[in-house]
Amino acid sequence: MSGLKAPALALWSDDPAPTDLLSFDAVAATVADALLDPALDPVALGLSGAWGSGKTTVLGLVEGELGKRASEGQKILVIKTEPWRYDPMTGAKETLIGEVLTVLSEEIEDSESTVDVKEKAKRIAVRLAKRIDWAKAIKLTAKTSLAFQIPSVDDIVDLVKPAEGDDADDHVRGLEAFRAEFQELMASEALGHIQAVAVLVDDLDRCLPETVIETLEAIRLFLAVPKMSFVIAADEDRVADAIRTRFDSTGVAAESGREDEEPAKLYLHKIVQTTIPLPALSRFDTQAFLLLLQLLPRLDTEKLGTVIEQCAKVRREGGSLDDVAGLEGLDMSEQLAFASRLTPILYEKLRGNPRRIKRFLNDLRVRQTIAARRGIELDAAVVAKLMVLEVLLPEDFSKVLDWLAQGTMRDQIAQLESAAGRATGASDPAPTDASEDDAVPQESGAGTVEKAGGFGEGLLRWAKLPPALDSIDLAPYLQLAASFSGVTLLDNSLPERLRDVASNLLSTSRSDRQAVTDEDLASLSAAEAEALLLHVGRTLRDQPTKQKTGVTAILRIAVQAPGSVGAAKKALLMLPPDDVAVGTPLLFAKGHPAELFGVLSGWKDQATSQPVKNAIDNALKQQVA
Repeated sequence: MSGLKAPALALWSDDPAPTDLLSFDAVAATVADALLDPALDPVALGLSGAWGSGKTTVLGLVEGELGKRASEGQKILVIKTEPWRYDPMTGAKETLIGEVLTVLSEEIEDSESTVDVKEKAKRIAVRLAKRIDWAKAIKLTAKTSLAFQIPSVDDIVDLVKPAEGDDADDHVRGLEAFRAEFQELMASEALGHIQAVAVLVDDLDRCLPETVIETLEAIRLFLAVPKMSFVIAADEDRVADAIRTRFDSTGVAAESGREDEEPAKLYLHKIVQTTIPLPALSRFDTQAFLLLLQLLPRLDTEKLGTVIEQCAKVRREGGSLDDVAGLEGLDMSEQLAFASRLTPILYEKLRGNPRRIKRFLNDLRVRQTIAARRGIELDAAVVAKLMVLEVLLPEDFSKVLDWLAQGTMRDQIAQLESAAGRATGASDPAPTDASEDDAVPQESGAGTVEKAGGFGEGLLRWAKLPPALDSIDLAPYLQLAASFSGVTLLDNSLPERLRDVASNLLSTSRSDRQAVTDEDLASLSAAEAEALLLHVGRTLRDQPTKQKTGVTAILRIAVQAPGSVGAAKKALLMLPPDDVAVGTPLLFAKGHPAELFGVLSGWKDQATSQPVKNAIDNALKQQVA
């Protein structure tokens, strides 16, 4: 199965998706309902979700939904802002208010009102822009914003400048004056065609505590007037952490509130009337997302929209993804199989997080592309299964690398898959039900629960994922993965001196192999020779690509090290007959111990390749010639 194979590297963008692949339209419609509800005017809503859960995508859907709902002659003005991009030298409060006033000023200029009406509204906007003494506002925020109280009368006097040309003694100054004037602007005839102004605040949870506080204060103290609505997309817990940090740094005691609500949350809930949680992807949603991501580069917008609607219909009806019919002439079988295989473990380990799923698939494509360009040809499903182990079960991945270093990987993988079959039923299909009520399974720590064969629960569940790996040469890929991780593959069962000898004997470099002299091999003790031979034999079994150098090394040791023939035969027999290459029997020469030629006869009896059998016959003839 090659669901993700591509001739060139193509990655999924981390930008917000212009197409709703996550079925978040229901969330966006609910947010739009609240923003336009006259009973909630003005309103500030929270859109809460973890990093990568799709908050920015939902904001885009909200913008589109609001655009559909504007009535004739009534416009819904959308202002998108990202406080984490604000200039720290300017300040978040003045930047946010400045953005709102700028957009409103442009709207006034573009309106069809008379010149007099426009000029009147523009004068109000200019007065508002000049009114705030930003430096004093920031200073005031540091003193009072976390005391959960309106500034004192003395602070209000210092907060607001008199408008240019006004008599400072006669001008009414204060927070309420600013808000009243801003409300007058919003109610002006020049903005009479505006039904609502929706300010979509994104990534507030990325900001430093100072920016979080100033942004929220701007919403609460200055901009909360009729026709103004806000959606604050952020992880509510992270925003509360920022508020808590700021509160702790000021040493200002919070006013008393409900005993069951901490001050940071109390402060936030004074500004945000309600928070709409962004749901994590269900098992069905995860599988559908994996399918649609694969189809995204293949289909145009109209066809992709058809498949998305079919997925939504199946979701509503409680069916499975197999019920998605696709389009005429579109074969989705490979993409469906790939999604089905990866869904169980990605759903559990990535907790239904769209960005983490996308990053995993991007990592998979990168790794597969590099491997292919290094001559490592593995099916996408095999690479994906190994990536699951490497990325999501790192402790178990280290264990598999240890098996490779010790030359026991093939046997261990076979035993692991056998144990997984006995523990769970080898024929059990991976669960793919589409229940929206699926609870996220509890993540099991690697190796914490011992099962048959001494393997942990994490490894056993991973082993059950298709495809089976016991007959696949995984060594080249695992060596590549180890190099990316900076892991050195060492067989700790070998003394350090023998590790160097083994490494040189198995090297593809002729000079490395020649560095091990016949005298070096002759000086080995019987125990050393046996340990070295068995290490090379295990390498033959786990890494067929080293077959030529491995068999040559075994034959050399058998000739040079006295009493090592029995161990050499045992090492050669570790190479499975079906893995014997055509050229391997020709490495046996007349001067090699006769006992070793019996290995050739054993290989011939079990080999299924006729060319290999013919090569063995030729080698046996050379022995008796």
